[in-house]
Formats: sequence, structure tokens, C-alpha cells
Amino acid sequence: MNLWLTLHVAGVVLFVGNIITAAFWKMRADMTNHPVQIHSAVRNVMLADYVFTLPGLALVIVSGIVMAVRAGLPLMGLNWLTLSLILFAVSGVIWLAVLIPLQRRMIRSSAQCIDSGSISAEYRRASRSWAVFGIAATLLPVVILYLMVAKSF
Repeated sequence: MNLWLTLHVAGVVLFVGNIITAAFWKMRADMTNHPVQIHSAVRNVMLADYVFTLPGLALVIVSGIVMAVRAGLPLMGLNWLTLSLILFAVSGVIWLAVLIPLQRRMIRSSAQCIDSGSISAEYRRASRSWAVFGIAATLLPVVILYLMVAKSF
């Protein structure tokens, strides 16, 4: 296995692995209805994005570009690579425009929940929206992973 492919696979593991496990731990914390645990989880989801998701994203993009250029893969027309890039961009827009602001809102509102001792309606609304958009932003990279492995068209 060459270095670029190794870096690409490592990036995919960091990226996809973190978005799935972070959602798991946040949902587990939400099920406790314990404000301190929820606040800790949503803060750590944001931290995990900076520590794992962003470096994984950088590895995927840089190594993917290098491998595509070296292989002479066409970026025009509809093929597995262009569809993957489109889906990757859509996932990124959801993450940047929707999920990060929702995470910040959840952090702020969960901190207020600690003071009040109960989970607020504001936190629950933000959390529900985060779950809906998070599912979309997570399923897209899973589809991309399939396209990357299958290279079906």
C-alpha cells in the first residue's frame, strides 16, 4: 500500500469514525437527562471535531487530490469520483452551516441547564435539529465510502 493511500484510509477512519462515535456518545448522554453529563458530552463532541474530524478531513482531501491527479482520474462528467466530491461538499456545507452552530447552541444551553438543574426546551430543539442534520451529514460520507471502495461507475 502506498503512502498516499495509507494517509487517505487513515483520514477516512478518523473522519467517519469520529462523526459516528461522537454522535453515539452525545445521544447516550442525552438519554441520561443529566445536565452535567450532557454538557460534558456536547463540549467533547466539539473538541473531537477539532482533534479528529478536521485532521481526518484534511488527510482525505489532500491525499485524495494527490491520488486522483497521479491516477489521471477525470473530474468532469458523472463518475464515482465526481459524485463523491459533490456529496462530500454537501456534507461539509451541512456541517459548517448547520451542525457547528447547533453544537455551539447546545453547549451554551446545556451550560444553562446545569444552573437550572433541568434540560431546557432550547437544548432539546437544538439537539433534535442536530440529530436530523447529523444523520444526513453522516450518511453522505458512508455513501462516499461505498463509492470509493466500489468505484462502480
